[in-house]
Amino acid sequence: MKKLGILICSLILLASCAKDLEEYNVDQKRATAVPAATLFTGATVNLADALTTPNVNSNVFRFYVQYWTATTYLEEPRYNLTSRTIPLALWQSLYRDVLSDLQEAKRLIQADPLLPQNEKNNQFAQIGITEVYAWSVLVNTYGNIPYTEALNIENTQPKYDDAATVYADLLTRLDAALGLLDPSAEGFASADLLYQGDIGHWVKFGNSLKLKLGMVLADANPAAAAAAVQAAAPNVFTGNADNAAFPYVSAPPNNNPIADNLNPALTSRKDFLSSVTLVDKMNSLSDPRRPAFFSPLNGEFVGGAYGFLNPYANFSPINPRIYTLDFEGLLLDYSEVAFFLAEAVERGFLPGSAAEHYNDAITASIDYWGGSPADATAYLANPGVAYATAEGNYRQKIGTQKWIALYNRGYDAWIEWRRLDFPVLLPPSGGNAPSGLVIPTRLIYPTTEPSLNVNYQAGAEAIGGDKATTKLFWDRF
Repeated sequence: MKKLGILICSLILLASCAKDLEEYNVDQKRATAVPAATLFTGATVNLADALTTPNVNSNVFRFYVQYWTATTYLEEPRYNLTSRTIPLALWQSLYRDVLSDLQEAKRLIQADPLLPQNEKNNQFAQIGITEVYAWSVLVNTYGNIPYTEALNIENTQPKYDDAATVYADLLTRLDAALGLLDPSAEGFASADLLYQGDIGHWVKFGNSLKLKLGMVLADANPAAAAAAVQAAAPNVFTGNADNAAFPYVSAPPNNNPIADNLNPALTSRKDFLSSVTLVDKMNSLSDPRRPAFFSPLNGEFVGGAYGFLNPYANFSPINPRIYTLDFEGLLLDYSEVAFFLAEAVERGFLPGSAAEHYNDAITASIDYWGGSPADATAYLANPGVAYATAEGNYRQKIGTQKWIALYNRGYDAWIEWRRLDFPVLLPPSGGNAPSGLVIPTRLIYPTTEPSLNVNYQAGAEAIGGDKATTKLFWDRF
């Protein structure tokens, strides 16, 4: 009787827990319905991770601008894009893990009958600015991309849109998002990891992004560039407190992704070193940021040969601060904005002093990396740095110092190197390096595209070929 009682009780409990057998196949730990706020947060995390990680399977831009070099594996600093899935990893991350989530977040917000309209507008705007940022990464990386027909589950073979046309639409979308922002209302609050719901900062972020998009167009379409820059300039970042910084935390899995690849607490690998290209330039200028960028070797900063084997113990490693678990990732910062303003003055887009903005940019970078006002003053007095005496025209002056200031932001430095053509960077040559290496000016499309999308061939032909040496429409020199 005792066993029978236990059996009956068990059956009653089972019957009360599940109405039918299908319920036993539901994973209670995996949500089937995700709130818009969670999707927005997740998309922001994935965007920051994609641009911050140094993982050689997905982000090799610190190699391309010669901030870092390798110790052992030379395929990536020698520009091999097919031995790993680098183009596919970035492509999938942005389409699948960022833009698709943002699109679904918009749908959920629109369907919410209880959310006040001004809060909806702010959330739509925050999503819209983030979308424009992600789309700009895709178009600045690959050129023509699936855009108007992308993110549609009913269309698995979207056409490739003209990159210049996409760019124009991104500026329109950005204006629309900025027009929705209302600092007197709430938007995403705790779900907003960049600004914790501060809509005033989103106004500055959106306008700073508009300034950036405008300046990327400067050689290809000066009129459109000037219009964007002039509209954005009054409301851009004015100090490091405005930076679009992603706050990584000190515990996996939401830690700084650089730590996954360099921090001894998470990995035993020693794949990266400081590159002689950057180290020697900073040494020549007695740059006060060197101790923040690199660790000294016997009291000196010594860079490894770019694109060749480098014994780890013989050269300056990356400063440990950069791979601490909670070191923040930057999507856009004041130093970058100030350099854009300096260039805009030189191009005649804005009034003012290019030298003043240039000095502000360098000072902000030195401050961000822990330098003092005295460090900045002394550095700006160096004839090799001072705007009046530094070598070359404005493209060289700004391009060289911006390259230094964008350290740890390899992707954005790659954009600026392609756009301004300074500093002069040379691919590995001599020794056992293959002949004819050329620094990529775009990523090739994912190798899956030719077999998955019938529109691939037309998209590739429209930009002059799916090659890493094809220049994008805005890269005119």
